[in-house]
Amino acid sequence: MNASIINLRNRLRKEGAPLLASIVVFVSTSEYVIAGILDNIAQWAHVSVAAAGQLITVFAVANAIGSPLFVMATAKMDRRKLMIVSLWIVVLGSVLTITLPGFGFLIVSRIVLAIGAGVFVIVAKTIAAKLASPGKQAEAIGTVIIGFSAALIVGVPIGRVIASSFDWKYIFVGIGLLSLFAIVAVYRMIPSTEGEAPAPLGKQIALVKNPMIWTGFGITFFWQLGYAVLYAYIVPFLLEVTSIGKHQISLALFIFGIATLVGSKFGGFLTDRIGIPRSLLGGMAVHVVALVLLSTMAESTVVTITLLMLWGLSAWSSGPGLQFNLVALAPEASGMMLSLYGSILQISIAAAGGIGGLAASRYSVHAVSWTAAVSVGIAVALGVISFRQKHYKEAYS
Repeated sequence: MNASIINLRNRLRKEGAPLLASIVVFVSTSEYVIAGILDNIAQWAHVSVAAAGQLITVFAVANAIGSPLFVMATAKMDRRKLMIVSLWIVVLGSVLTITLPGFGFLIVSRIVLAIGAGVFVIVAKTIAAKLASPGKQAEAIGTVIIGFSAALIVGVPIGRVIASSFDWKYIFVGIGLLSLFAIVAVYRMIPSTEGEAPAPLGKQIALVKNPMIWTGFGITFFWQLGYAVLYAYIVPFLLEVTSIGKHQISLALFIFGIATLVGSKFGGFLTDRIGIPRSLLGGMAVHVVALVLLSTMAESTVVTITLLMLWGLSAWSSGPGLQFNLVALAPEASGMMLSLYGSILQISIAAAGGIGGLAASRYSVHAVSWTAAVSVGIAVALGVISFRQKHYKEAYS
């Protein structure tokens, strides 16, 4: 390996990974913040809160479909340039959100933001994995993933405060301005990195038909479904099933958020140290145990918060391993794999709302936690079956 590549990797590890994670914070806030200000948007657009909630679905679908198509279409583009382009798209989406009138135009701006944010996150993880030192790839991805947790912990509450104190559109003024600063920072601090040669159509089809990759997507879907189906109803669950009061909800969710930050970083570290199969199966097994205990033993506030920490830590520890697993299975198409991974996540999140709502309405909010545990259990079963297959043993031998 020549000295220039080594220097690029050292520079990314020292400067780039924290920068990419910090940018992911406000880029991801553009998605998550809507859930915290639905009432403000509904009042502004003169629509119901339920109708305003469709903005979340629109973002998820646009992210799931548009981002991977954009990444595949720009496969040859220098990765730094692609990140800058994606940030310009976020700026455009922010400007549209601020300036265009009416709910219909707001839907258009959400689509633009979804593509820009989705592409940036995909490319950021790709660069982190490619330029990290051998044995540090999953940890590098975990560092970038921390931005997602931080968006939930910091971005959404701050967005709610801004919407309550001023106009909700000021949130997107801030996102647009921060994206402009990020463009300059990426240009100056992130090394230029060659894109991937686009895989021939036949090879792309072969990758998609690969049973190992399909299994990886299946594990991802049920793992994320198990997390998202309970998180979507976490406040009513805590109020109805546990002894936590309304005044303690914010503290409980803050501590939970900190646990997800630690889980993302720890999951990457663990994957690099003990390998993908053991780290994934171990993390998801603890995830199931945490959900079962939340359903059966969350009586006192202390016990509930402790179990929330265990849930957040174990759930988010699997993310780096799942993504590095796909990169390891198709290193020549890592961008494509990570973009499809993002699509699976968004589809799973969209499905979680409907499944959780069905479980809550037909049975109770308590049933949502058991639904979540069953879903993650399916992911564990898929993992156990898959990692015992000959092709998986050869891939990780």
